[in-house]
Amino acid sequence: MKQTFSHISDWVFDLDNTLYPSHCNLFAQMDVRITHYVMQVIDKEFVEARKWQKHYYREYGTTLRGLMSEHGVDPHHYLNDVHDIDYSSIPANRELGKLIKALPGRKHIFTNGDVPHAERTLAALEIDESFDRIFDITHADFIPKPERGPYDTFLENHDINPKSAAMFEDLPRNLEVPKEMGMSTVLVVAAEKEANPREGWELDGKHDEHIDFVSDNLNHFISEIVEILKVSS
Repeated sequence: MKQTFSHISDWVFDLDNTLYPSHCNLFAQMDVRITHYVMQVIDKEFVEARKWQKHYYREYGTTLRGLMSEHGVDPHHYLNDVHDIDYSSIPANRELGKLIKALPGRKHIFTNGDVPHAERTLAALEIDESFDRIFDITHADFIPKPERGPYDTFLENHDINPKSAAMFEDLPRNLEVPKEMGMSTVLVVAAEKEANPREGWELDGKHDEHIDFVSDNLNHFISEIVEILKVSS
């Protein structure tokens, strides 16, 4: 672990189901709102709309991208609607905030959501002062991970050398491009006894070579990094 992280100067974190545990079911709230949004757009009942929602998500990376491509949906209206949720299910995690701040270098959020959603999530976690910047789907021109374009834009906008960066994500496919670019990769997964909101295909590749580490406890994992880097400094 020391060899992997001793050279890291930029720490990149996904947001949903990465910085908070999946059992908070925050994403489940959004998932239902997304289905209702699709219902309005394509004029279908819930079950049929949900099939289309999952089709768009799988084919385009996000349901939003599919709705924009096939129905000309206004992305800002969509994002405001699907993020109109209750954040009270997220427990405060000040310890995580302190650990992230203790990492040497800059800390970034890189999310397929938008900045307002990220800010509300970080505020609920009480770790909003732990990050330097938020790179969201609007900065990526609404092109989502795992496509390469957003990663290129992110690195360029923030002047990041990928070989000096580490990325934490809950979806294996979103770590393929970072690994190709030279980033260290950490897959954050649900603990064995926790309910996982992800579908089986979304977790394909979790044991592949582009994953350097797998953690089911982000606090513990980062505390290990912090301690190792303290000893080596």
